[in-house]
Amino acid sequence: MQIFRSLSSKNFRYFISGQSVSLMGTWMQKVAVSWIVYQLTHSAFMLGLTMFANLIPSLLLSPYAGSYADRHNRYNILLITQVLLMIQAGLFTLVIYLKIDSITIILALSLMQGLINAFDTTARQALLVNMINNKEDLPNAIAINSSMANLTRILGPALAGILLSTLGDTSCFFINFISYFFVIYSLMKMKLDLPASRKQEVKIWQTLSEGLRYLNKSPDLSSLILLMAGYSIFVIPFSTLLPVFAKDVFHGNAGTFSWFESAAGIGALLGTAYIAGIKTNKNLISIVIYSSLLFSMGVLLLSVSFDLVIALVFTFITGMGMMTQTAAINTYLQTHVSDDMRGRVISYFIMAYQGIIPIGSLIIGLLSSSFGPKVSVCIAGVLGILSTATFVFFKYKRGQKIGVSYLRTH
Repeated sequence: MQIFRSLSSKNFRYFISGQSVSLMGTWMQKVAVSWIVYQLTHSAFMLGLTMFANLIPSLLLSPYAGSYADRHNRYNILLITQVLLMIQAGLFTLVIYLKIDSITIILALSLMQGLINAFDTTARQALLVNMINNKEDLPNAIAINSSMANLTRILGPALAGILLSTLGDTSCFFINFISYFFVIYSLMKMKLDLPASRKQEVKIWQTLSEGLRYLNKSPDLSSLILLMAGYSIFVIPFSTLLPVFAKDVFHGNAGTFSWFESAAGIGALLGTAYIAGIKTNKNLISIVIYSSLLFSMGVLLLSVSFDLVIALVFTFITGMGMMTQTAAINTYLQTHVSDDMRGRVISYFIMAYQGIIPIGSLIIGLLSSSFGPKVSVCIAGVLGILSTATFVFFKYKRGQKIGVSYLRTH
């Protein structure tokens, strides 16, 4: 089928099969961590602080990791980071099993995971192009990879909700630990034809400025990264408050929280499936704009929901809008960047996407502590709409075909 065309590449099939198992475990651990933190502290701020510890390394280290990936073997980086993540998952399992799960230890292990992920995510994204036989299938591979991630986002939280209610929280962490054996095995089965890594005379920090100069000369790329940054600080962190919505707003339990995560995951899966099925000449910029607005409206409507079913529907919409936006931006960047700058540009995208989220998580956690979760999420939705309007305005001002007349014809 055309929608699965990138799976004709054997290396990419190995990658997807291993990652699908690993990411399901990762989502189970994520749900368990959020639930444990809220059970321990009953604090929206501590939920935001936990996400801050997990994602702040992406803000601080992603540019360095991107430059490092451009100078070294990306496959070796990915293999090493997966082993390190398995060790982190094993430590988390022991901590939960031995009942020494203080908030300090949870924050430390979340920070450890974030440090490893800063290098893992950059290397994984930059390596995608080397996994497929036909480079024209790269947009499809990116979308398939995102679809797989979102399918695990549906199944992982759903299974986590069942296990938290039956076998207890340790089971989620142990399954995540075991899952890394699958991804490491799949990576070792891959046979990639990679160019030899070249030791450059230029220091690695100097290559970071080269990446910034490249983006400065490519406003079509930098504007998308800035839009992603705006959503990462203002809108995406709304998900930090989902445990609060599940327990306090709708008086639910761990299962209710998993429903919210799964609803967002189903929407995200459909969004990336749409990106996977589009033709390569489809205008990705207009998709970015429409999906951004859909995401913001979903968040805004979630904030005024007073019924659990309606709230889940709007959470589904947020997932669809968010992942369509992210996949479209990622696809545009990957298909419009030179290979020698790929790691650095992707690293700035990751910094704008994952790296800025922790700052937004702290902000929305503080807002929720002062004004409540509904008001905080409402503000996030409004700021998202304003961010999209700003993106469209400056695109139109530069004379690109993104103005109102363009949108009306697409």
